[in-house]
Amino acid sequence: MGNFSKSIHSWVGQHYLWVLELFIVIFTVLLAGYFVNLLVDRFSLKAKETLTVWDDALIEACRKPIVWLIWILGVNFAASIAAKKIESDWLLIIEPVNRLAVIFLGALFLNNFIKRAESNLIDPKFTSKPMDPTTVRAVARLLRAAILITSFLIAMQLFGYSVSGLLAFGGIGGIAVGFAAKDLLANFFGGLMIYLDRPFAVGDWVRSPDQEIEGSVEDIGWRLTRIRTFDKRPLYIPNCVFANISVENPSRMSHRRIFETIGIRYSDIDKMDKIVHKVRSMLQSHRNIDSSETLIVNFNQFSSSSIDFFVYTFTKTTDWIDFHQVKQEILLNISDIIISEGAEVAFPTTTIDLSEEVSSDDVTPLSVKRGRVARGS
Repeated sequence: MGNFSKSIHSWVGQHYLWVLELFIVIFTVLLAGYFVNLLVDRFSLKAKETLTVWDDALIEACRKPIVWLIWILGVNFAASIAAKKIESDWLLIIEPVNRLAVIFLGALFLNNFIKRAESNLIDPKFTSKPMDPTTVRAVARLLRAAILITSFLIAMQLFGYSVSGLLAFGGIGGIAVGFAAKDLLANFFGGLMIYLDRPFAVGDWVRSPDQEIEGSVEDIGWRLTRIRTFDKRPLYIPNCVFANISVENPSRMSHRRIFETIGIRYSDIDKMDKIVHKVRSMLQSHRNIDSSETLIVNFNQFSSSSIDFFVYTFTKTTDWIDFHQVKQEILLNISDIIISEGAEVAFPTTTIDLSEEVSSDDVTPLSVKRGRVARGS
């Protein structure tokens, strides 16, 4: 009886020892993934102390792919042990699954790296000179698309499909698709030129003198650009349109211009020189006026109801609201200068000069001012 019991235990140990092996392998894999995650955390803390943007992107991008790779390879190794013991056909698919996992996790790593680098390059917290967001996003989209296509082709080659035949078919089919979707391709290349030339970026205020286009750019896609007009309506414009029109970008102006013509009465012509001199001095000393730019204040012309001088200068601010605040302050200062010199701002008047042959007892002179008729004695 004792020998029989020993033989039973020996048989059980030989045939079910692999279950213990599976447990040890899976436990080791989970433990390795845990420690790798802790190691990545320590490297991430060290990377935050540096000024470069690439180490942060590299470390964060490899966190999930490395841990998942350890788990997948470990589980597949345990599955191969079980498949050998039970003589299952699973063993034939474990190797292709491992290769496919490596391809998938490699693509995931590159995609995460590009995505993290994209956010770092436009974030002032990571770089002192952030890059243009529109250009960075365009390049990132192209790289991610290239990684996706390449990974797909490699995976097809792994499962025995002919990539060369697919590429040949794609070349022939591409010609047909090109003729059928020429407008779509025109918009695609139009968007590509916007990304490369960068006439405007997301958030810029743009307008076109050729078409009724004006507003703030919200999104630049591969086919359409979305602009939010000032009355808050979305305007969707195919990218190919921008290849044939002129586009102004007021958001990139360096200054805003004040160009105003102001008239005083003809009776105040002797005060014109002092008024012009004081207005010029006021502008040169004003805190919001850039005196290094063109600044002109001169007597300009004799108008029908006034003698005019013009003001031509540039403000330091380019903000639309701040500009109008500065302009209001400048115009009120000019009004104060005119009043301080005993002059008045002119308004449209009409004087009727009667002939000397008409007696003053028969006709009373009329003075018409601003649409009102005043009768004199």
